[in-house]
Amino acid sequence: MSKINLETERLILREFTENDLDAVYRIFSDEEVNRFLPWFPVKTPEEAELFYRTHLDPEHGKKIYSCAVCLKKENIPIGYITVGAADSYDFGYGLRKEFWHNGIITEGAGALINRLKQDGIPYITATHDVNNPRSGSVMKRLGMKYMYSYEEQWQPKDISVIFRMYQLNFDGQKDRIYKKYRDHSENHFVEEIT
Repeated sequence: MSKINLETERLILREFTENDLDAVYRIFSDEEVNRFLPWFPVKTPEEAELFYRTHLDPEHGKKIYSCAVCLKKENIPIGYITVGAADSYDFGYGLRKEFWHNGIITEGAGALINRLKQDGIPYITATHDVNNPRSGSVMKRLGMKYMYSYEEQWQPKDISVIFRMYQLNFDGQKDRIYKKYRDHSENHFVEEIT
């Protein structure tokens, strides 16, 4: 994982630390915030600490970036943006619901996308549950393009989900499409997305 410390007009994007465990609990314990995410909401501060160690800790190493999204005035995480280190360069985000509809993730993600371009990352992908179109709206605002939809038995929740896959290429290869999600799904198709 690379070190990160970015600022925007309203935000600081930085690494999570052990001092953020209360904030991690607030973000990842909310059922509504985590409804469309692969994991179950954490139920105790101990589960939040385990989640931090396995998903957010800079030493974990499965992400290129795992950013705490903080308002400048407090520098306390209210959300996160991550970029996976696998060949999908999976771009993910979440935000405490009292901060929804203020453009916070779009603002922070735009800054991180600029950093990814500087780092030479060729592209990013992002997926959203068809039942969560607001997440797709964020992807569109970031300049990501819809590529295809596919069905997956999502773990650990063990539910069938139709995902829409979006992609943003940084290196000029406009026709590149990351196909692994599609190729691993028997049920894949292209929708008319407006």
